[in-house]
Amino acid sequence: MAEPTMVGHMVYFTLHDNSDTAKDKLIEACHKYLKGHPGTIFYAAGPRVSDLVREVNDQSFDVALQLVFENRSAHDTYQTHERHVQFIAENKANWKQARVFDAYVG
Repeated sequence: MAEPTMVGHMVYFTLHDNSDTAKDKLIEACHKYLKGHPGTIFYAAGPRVSDLVREVNDQSFDVALQLVFENRSAHDTYQTHERHVQFIAENKANWKQARVFDAYVG
């Protein structure tokens, strides 16, 4: 089987202000700045499902961002794209933590 070439980029944000309004604001910023980049195969952003509280469910984040890029080059271009940089600049102040998970997926 061939090595996977797609890159999954998952980001889990924990917010200082984790009110519904603040979560909605971050999700809208994700839609505005992070959706539709060249080489994106999948994009989604949304709040944690608060009533899924099994022992294995991570409860330490407020908003999830999930992207899959067609290859490493598309991922790398996204990271330095002006819209991505603007997203960080406008939203980072409310991030208590942003955990990033990048993986080859297939």
